[in-house]
Amino acid sequence: MSIINPQAPSSVIMIRPHHFHSNPETLADNSFQTTELTQSPEHIAEMAYKEISQAQVILESHDIKVHMFEDESTQTPDSVFPNNWFSTHSGGHIAIYPMYAQNRRLERRSDIIEMLKQSYRVQDIVDYSGLEQDHIYLEGTGAMVLDHFDRVAYAVQSKRANSLALERFCTHFNYEPMLFDAFNSAGESVYHTNVLMCIATEFVLMAPSMIKNTPRREEIIQRFQASGRDVIELSEAQIAHFCGNAIELKSSNGRILALSTTAYNALTAEQRKLIEKSAKLVSIDVSTIELAGGSIRCMIAGIHLSPR
Repeated sequence: MSIINPQAPSSVIMIRPHHFHSNPETLADNSFQTTELTQSPEHIAEMAYKEISQAQVILESHDIKVHMFEDESTQTPDSVFPNNWFSTHSGGHIAIYPMYAQNRRLERRSDIIEMLKQSYRVQDIVDYSGLEQDHIYLEGTGAMVLDHFDRVAYAVQSKRANSLALERFCTHFNYEPMLFDAFNSAGESVYHTNVLMCIATEFVLMAPSMIKNTPRREEIIQRFQASGRDVIELSEAQIAHFCGNAIELKSSNGRILALSTTAYNALTAEQRKLIEKSAKLVSIDVSTIELAGGSIRCMIAGIHLSPR
């Protein structure tokens, strides 16, 4: 049996939407969303369905176990991004999160939790969704990027990452909170941390220039360097092309870095070379899904539980 890598899961959950479209409730603070659409809603939904189906094929060809769930609802446009409403953790723990957009709260599914209980060892479920009544939100591993080795939860401060909820999560799950501000050149706050940063076993992809507080920026970089990781610096333009929205996964043949074709094409040859020192780059075309403001990392909920 292969040793479990706490940073890179080998099993994941994905959602295949039948009526995909960009979510109007999240448009105000998600600068990654595209509003000027030239194709019909029906064509966009069909293309998104094909993209996630092909993503499953590609991941499974690299020995990643994909639990695919169907979403036939017309009320959950962002269901393709399940990593925001739940996360799983070693030791048998599951967290369920409070969501900012009201229609995103409909994405929570008991059948997914039941599958996890039946197929993996689950000890407890911590449900933070009641915080929505107090307008307190923490959108899972979109709002947080977790270093499972050093037990640090990195989070860009925003309405989707409340400091109180972050502290509560970190207390329950034994992480150190690392809250900071990040902005693009237009002064807009980064809406989710996982578009800014990807933490892998031996490297980190991130855009330090978007962290304007110099002492905090240097502290974060030093933390990663102290852990022995290469810090691969991304530009703001590369962040806009989803280069930070990647995820490391572990197959029987070694680690891979799953990222979109958009992101792969935006990386420099030198950056690809640095990544491939420890992980094989696996490019997946999800350009239609990226219209909704998220990419491969957002589409994958990693399973950090032990199988039964």
